[in-house]
Amino acid sequence: MPSTPHPIAATTLPLAEWYRGAARDLPWRRREFHDEYAAWGTLVSEFMLQQTPVNRVIPHLEAWLARWPTPRALAAASPADVVHQWANLGYPRRALWLHRAAIEITDRHDGVVPRDVDALLKLSGIGDYTARAVAVFAYGDRHPVVDTNTRRVLARAVLGQAQPGSPSRRDLDLMDAMLPVDDADAAVFNAAAMELGATVCIARAPRCEACPLIETCAWVAAGRPDTGDTRRRQAAFEGSDRQARGAVLRLLRDAAPHAVLLETVLPEWPDPLQRDRAIDSLIADGLAEADGEMLSLPR
Repeated sequence: MPSTPHPIAATTLPLAEWYRGAARDLPWRRREFHDEYAAWGTLVSEFMLQQTPVNRVIPHLEAWLARWPTPRALAAASPADVVHQWANLGYPRRALWLHRAAIEITDRHDGVVPRDVDALLKLSGIGDYTARAVAVFAYGDRHPVVDTNTRRVLARAVLGQAQPGSPSRRDLDLMDAMLPVDDADAAVFNAAAMELGATVCIARAPRCEACPLIETCAWVAAGRPDTGDTRRRQAAFEGSDRQARGAVLRLLRDAAPHAVLLETVLPEWPDPLQRDRAIDSLIADGLAEADGEMLSLPR
């Protein structure tokens, strides 16, 4: 098992060549998308893509940007409108974080998404991945961008592991060591690693025969061993608090802009305590608002 990254050329050149011919045609990769929405479009797409499949994101992204094409436009919207527009994308706190980020961009940066990673990190809901993704894919700067797919590619191709371990700063350091010096080439390599992990080097049944790195992949060279999987498993959705929260929020979206009586919120839910816990957590997260015996989306 190698202890240091592969020579850069052995990985970056074939991966970049593969990406230019195999990359999916996604809206946020098109020149006209960047021309129309600039870094704001990239930021919105990255918020929506967190833990959400691409095919679910695309129609929501298009509708969102048609309604709020700039940070200023979203900043002027109400939290209720924002949560309602988020619809069934899941993890709806992202909608409120994006709304707060739009207000911060408007107030602090004159309505322009900042380029500096540190400035991006100070915005609501933005962490290491999203900040670097905006700096790289919107502005073309050289930074390592590491998501779940990238981490899996690095684990297999470089470290010889079947699955990546828990996220850590080491992932960014390893990716940084792999990046070409040129900014544009580094951006392509970032995107290519993510694309490879999403379409070829997938978690289950990876398609190694279609991989441009098969000749240099440390995991393939080792015979594709099962080196274990220490990643945290997400609890099942069915019967979970997440399912209850989603059901309550769906009811409130359907009723908007009107409020509903608390006693009419999921009266047939099999676990009344879970229902009440879901309502309380939505209120605590700012996704719902209680006024006496009434419940609604946040005003």
